[in-house]
Amino acid sequence: MKRLWPERAALLLAALLSGFAADAAATGTIATASTAERPAPADLVLTNARIYTSDATRSMARALAVRAGKIVYVGEASGARAYIGPATQQRNAAGRLVLPGLYDSHLHPTSIVDLDVCDLHSAEKSLAEMTAFVRACIDHYHVPAGEWLRVRQWNFSSGNQPDATHPNLRVALDLASTKHPIELRGNDGHHGAYNSLALSMATNASGQRVGYSRATLQTDFKSWRVLIGVDQAGEPNGTANEQARKVMGTLTLFGDDLRELMKAPERITAKLNSVGITGMLNASTAVDSLPLYDALDRSGKLTVRTTLALLLDPDEIRTADGQPDWDRMVSTAKAIREKYANNPLLRVDRVKLFADGILEGDPQAIPPTLPEVASLKPYLQPIFARDAAGRLKVRGYVDSAAPWCVEARAHPDKYADPATTGAFLREHGYHPGQCQISSGQLQHERAVIMEFVRRFHLADFAVHIHTIGDVAVRTALDAIEAARAADGISAQHDALAHVQLAHPDDVARIGRDHLYVAYTYAWMNTDPEYDLSVIPFVDRISGSDSNALHPPDGYYERNAYPVLATKQAGATLLGGSDAPVETSDPRPFVNMERAVTRSIHGLPPLNPSQRIGIRDVIDAYTINGARYLGRDAEAGSIEVGKSADFIVLDHDIVALADNGKPEQIGDTRVLETWFTGKRVYRSTMR
Repeated sequence: MKRLWPERAALLLAALLSGFAADAAATGTIATASTAERPAPADLVLTNARIYTSDATRSMARALAVRAGKIVYVGEASGARAYIGPATQQRNAAGRLVLPGLYDSHLHPTSIVDLDVCDLHSAEKSLAEMTAFVRACIDHYHVPAGEWLRVRQWNFSSGNQPDATHPNLRVALDLASTKHPIELRGNDGHHGAYNSLALSMATNASGQRVGYSRATLQTDFKSWRVLIGVDQAGEPNGTANEQARKVMGTLTLFGDDLRELMKAPERITAKLNSVGITGMLNASTAVDSLPLYDALDRSGKLTVRTTLALLLDPDEIRTADGQPDWDRMVSTAKAIREKYANNPLLRVDRVKLFADGILEGDPQAIPPTLPEVASLKPYLQPIFARDAAGRLKVRGYVDSAAPWCVEARAHPDKYADPATTGAFLREHGYHPGQCQISSGQLQHERAVIMEFVRRFHLADFAVHIHTIGDVAVRTALDAIEAARAADGISAQHDALAHVQLAHPDDVARIGRDHLYVAYTYAWMNTDPEYDLSVIPFVDRISGSDSNALHPPDGYYERNAYPVLATKQAGATLLGGSDAPVETSDPRPFVNMERAVTRSIHGLPPLNPSQRIGIRDVIDAYTINGARYLGRDAEAGSIEVGKSADFIVLDHDIVALADNGKPEQIGDTRVLETWFTGKRVYRSTMR
């Protein structure tokens, strides 16, 4: 054996120790160059996993270690062994996929709990079936005469087929009861249907109970005429949307039952944890719901990093002279923000604004109700008919320039009685009301939207804006850009929600402004019945099948949910379920599947050029969501130093997408959810 001089031996030993220290640091172990001590034992070591870290390089790992709620190691199983001590909990993931805890960046958590109430669960029912269902609810819940029956999760866009006995929703609900005011709450939070007794309870601006009728729709409620469905005689057919629901004394956003929830508020977080959600934005937080979050926080069961976007409606909060009370809105928001300033799990640093409402029209109304959201071009007036099977289809379009249509617009009073209306319909094949030209409307006047965003930006609040139509997107961008110019801050975490339809010019602006976009990917599919309530008003089509409804060069098909385009322009994608819209299940993996496929099994995809990859949508639900809510330094990815918020899945959704099986992603279930190093959910399914 060759002998080394002492100096050379010392140098070699130093080099070996230095190399060991560098390797240890790279794998998350802790060592010193002089002693190479083993790291302190971890509380938990997870091995034999496929860990998608959501870090900057989207790296994969096989093991992780947790101590005191923090991740102290991410890497290979060989490195994790150094963290195993006598008391370390060792878990074998059996090759399962592990993701960071998910962030739902747009939902309404106080309405996702399944309560014992009359609930349609979005089932498709004919009007005859609806009558029987509602009558059964009245009997089952022993509703006293004169009291409201409020039915949740009504599927406004599918089903609802009329017949001779049940020609519209108003009649169908009257047949259920004339002694109870009845409301069907749309499963999107924007639609409603009512019986005659409920409609009769509408009060005008003076507080007088005048009811909805053909007469009051021309006087007291003229400004809401586009929100009320009518029959051939001009009388309400039972449907009422958006603000038009308020005057019946019934509208509470998504039907929250705070009194019931306060009995066990942890039902909210338990449901979220069961689908892997460990961070969320309540996208419309009513001030009176804050005690619910306080109770959750006190209980120690707030196992979701929670941000609340306050809903301070400028139409409701007004000064004595009827103007929006900006000072009161801002001071209220500041006081609430200050209350939670030092809370590690609860934040209130943004506000919610509805720029518009909904894009669906009602083909079953006579005349068909047009979409209400503001549009860059006037809506078309399709003429609907029924095929041999009783399904609706488009048989043509109104020529708004025809002399009789010009006359009908100029003198609508001539068609105020059913006899004249009927004669017009028989002669021309459509209702004279379809001669009207409309481009929809914003939820608030443009000046109000602009001022709302400016005021709250100056108060250092981010804005989260509901934008469905192309005008709302453009107006929101105008408001954000003007507000950023006013406060000089271009890095505020502002977001647009939904973006169902956006002009390409505005997609480019979304990117330039580096906005966050909270998409609900589960809506991104073709559905002939739903599509019939939207696309014929935007593009000229003929027929009712998917091919007819989705011409490749159509404005809707090219610009609906422009996910990939906004990402490529520079926006940051988020995942937002909007639960309980459509379903009370936040269903993150259904959303992920639709982001990748843009389709429901068996139907062609919607605007397939806007598909994104599985890693893009996982990041939207993890690190992007955490970054949007200012949590990325503490969570959102599986990295050393961050909170141990992670989930274990029964399906490897990355492998499914990579191997050409993305249609199976939506079947994924969460086996375990961990929050701050503690297991907060474990499935009974293994």
